[in-house]
Amino acid sequence: MSTLRLDHIAVAGRTLDAAAAHVEACLGVPLQPGGQHPRFGTHNRLLGLADGLYLEAIAIDPEAPAPDRPRWFGLDEFDGPARLTTWICAMDRLDPRPDGLDGSGAAVALTRGDLRWQMAVPDAGALPFDGLHPALIAWEGDHHPANRLAPSGCRLISLEIRHPEADRLQALLAPHLHDTRIGFAPGDPALKATFETPSGLRVLS
Repeated sequence: MSTLRLDHIAVAGRTLDAAAAHVEACLGVPLQPGGQHPRFGTHNRLLGLADGLYLEAIAIDPEAPAPDRPRWFGLDEFDGPARLTTWICAMDRLDPRPDGLDGSGAAVALTRGDLRWQMAVPDAGALPFDGLHPALIAWEGDHHPANRLAPSGCRLISLEIRHPEADRLQALLAPHLHDTRIGFAPGDPALKATFETPSGLRVLS
């Protein structure tokens, strides 16, 4: 049975500055430089978390050429204030994929510097369940962004996935995801993450 492991979470914004400012205001810690994703015309900044996790602030890169396909994470349709939009789970490999997880999209090979990975990205860009199905990633080799980030003093305590069909999403993932930090609840589509930070408990949504 393939296992899903929480890898990182993403905060989107109309601009990268807006996404980063939202994270810094909520958690009280500065982000670190990230890089560009030429395949999707986006760029990011990063925050190292405890337990091998990390957080990325991500947005469309206005200086990058438009990609020849919809951008990942539904960023082409993103609007409104910066917010937590996506959670990303790692697998040892993306294909073959367990039954029921094909909706996360076809595997796309990506690079950034010496980082190599595959990401499942739907043809339309946006993930199922109003974007709240986890994006699936498979890292290649031993390199991982979290290993290169300075400790921030932040630890993820819980991640709540709220959706009208939360029960169905939970049942779909249950055979593959075993992480007591992750919970599901009915409601309007949204993500909420609670962190232990240097200044106490903080919430990011």
